[in-house]
Amino acid sequence: MTRFQRPAIMGVLNVTPDSFSDGGDFLDPAAAEAHARAMVAQGADLVDVGGESTRPGAEPVSLDEELRRVLPVLEGLSEAGIAISIDTSKAGVVGSALAAGARFVNDVTALRGDPAMAEVVAASSAELCLMHMLGEPGTMQENPRYADVVSDVKRFLEQRLDFAVRQGVAEDRIWLDPGIGFGKALEHNLALLRRLDEIVAIGRPVLIGASRKRFIGAITGRPERERGAGTLAANLIAYQRGASMFRVHDVAENRDALLLAAATLD
Repeated sequence: MTRFQRPAIMGVLNVTPDSFSDGGDFLDPAAAEAHARAMVAQGADLVDVGGESTRPGAEPVSLDEELRRVLPVLEGLSEAGIAISIDTSKAGVVGSALAAGARFVNDVTALRGDPAMAEVVAASSAELCLMHMLGEPGTMQENPRYADVVSDVKRFLEQRLDFAVRQGVAEDRIWLDPGIGFGKALEHNLALLRRLDEIVAIGRPVLIGASRKRFIGAITGRPERERGAGTLAANLIAYQRGASMFRVHDVAENRDALLLAAATLD
């Protein structure tokens, strides 16, 4: 496994027209590369490039369209020596992304979206993040229900971890993500943060993607781009409960806060 310093920072780079917070900002490859460079300068350990929005209500895009969006950006970042994660659920995108230099696969479907995904990842040396999502982006926020959200998410992640290993993905290359905001109501997100140590107990490093999410706005009343302070609070709680990597839009602030937390708590 890549030895990221803990806490590790994953910078968000959406090359989409419709992502919930920064849709359309980085469709131009030059703008995307400039933003990636800025995030790395601010302390990002790797940059997560996504060409298909997974916001609530998002519509899927074709393989060709996703490749058209991400490949020029991936190639530019690779030439610049920037560590790359590819945020996709399509094996065809992963294959091209790995060839372009990506070394981390962030799959919000946990290998359920494309039956070829596990084989492509297993044949590479890439790391893989398996995320919990209830339903799919188009419908996931329509009255999500759980018997016990933490127990249900933990069981799902254990099952997907077992599946990935049986498909040939090395266990020491796998990360887990409880999927904050993906088919979760406010109380579900708060419970996952409060009891995150139960997910950490599975034994694989945990990635948290709470940045600017709707549940922060529900509590603070802030619009997407003003949820930085709420994001910091969520990430500090997650770090205290054992999370290892944080997927964020605002790199500098989260890096500084998490470094201080690490110096204090560790």
